[in-house]
Amino acid sequence: MSVEPPILKQAGAGTPDAELIKNTTTKDFMRDVVDASREVPVLVDFWAPWCGPCRQLTPILEKAVRAAKGAVRLVKLNIDEHPQIPGQMGVQSIPAVFAFQDGRPVDGFMGALPESRVNAFIARLTGDTTADAAADLEAADAALASGDLNTAAQTFGEILQADRENAQALAGLVKCYIKTGDLARAEQTLALVPPAKADSAPVASARAALELKKKSASVGDIDKLRAKVAADPKDAQSRFDLALALNAKGDRAAALEELLAIIAKNRAWNDDAARKQLLQLFDAWGATDPATVAGRMRLSSLLFA
Repeated sequence: MSVEPPILKQAGAGTPDAELIKNTTTKDFMRDVVDASREVPVLVDFWAPWCGPCRQLTPILEKAVRAAKGAVRLVKLNIDEHPQIPGQMGVQSIPAVFAFQDGRPVDGFMGALPESRVNAFIARLTGDTTADAAADLEAADAALASGDLNTAAQTFGEILQADRENAQALAGLVKCYIKTGDLARAEQTLALVPPAKADSAPVASARAALELKKKSASVGDIDKLRAKVAADPKDAQSRFDLALALNAKGDRAAALEELLAIIAKNRAWNDDAARKQLLQLFDAWGATDPATVAGRMRLSSLLFA
């Protein structure tokens, strides 16, 4: 017995869900997919009730298809009940999604992609270049945040092939190089940013991240710095260096604590260096990062108490 995620009765723009999203069979595949794709692109979702990733992907596909408001349709085929078509198409693992256009398969992907990647796939299929670029940037940023540097760098590179002056993509590529330790290429990429976009938020964040990486290279071992701070809590320089080292390891919360501790004890230390360093961290992390939001609130409390 098939187990299907619930679907709404109506889709966007007044189009009934039954026209946008449907199940098909071997018998109806020609009508529902091949013939229908001559009017509008059709996604075919090969799935099975026992497939966990399928249960993750199908709702994402349905949401994206509804959001496209008739520009694309979704047809789902249970491979357990109807193995002939997936067998003919060489489907060996699921979930597998194929895009049909003008009566033939033109694109596809395997596995449960995140929502941003699905949106980018549909944008490319429907020719929505603006949405395509935005979705690709979102997908690349998500890959970068998750540590998937290969996917992030490849996606940023593809964006730059179409738009060499895309500041967000250039900034993202800079951060990819920073994470791999290739600071020379990070600097070279940062130099490609057009002057008019040099002060944009993504570029400022990448620039701050590069400067922080250079600083952290000479601060020393975290355990030794912690020992110094424990031995002398008033050693502001060791605490400052510890904050940089912690940030380099990705521990933003701990880095924040060390710099705030310096400000609380002696704000004027080293020409207000701790506060200035915090502001650079905020730039590198981005304005909406939770550590930035929390840090700005706590810094304000200290400065205006």
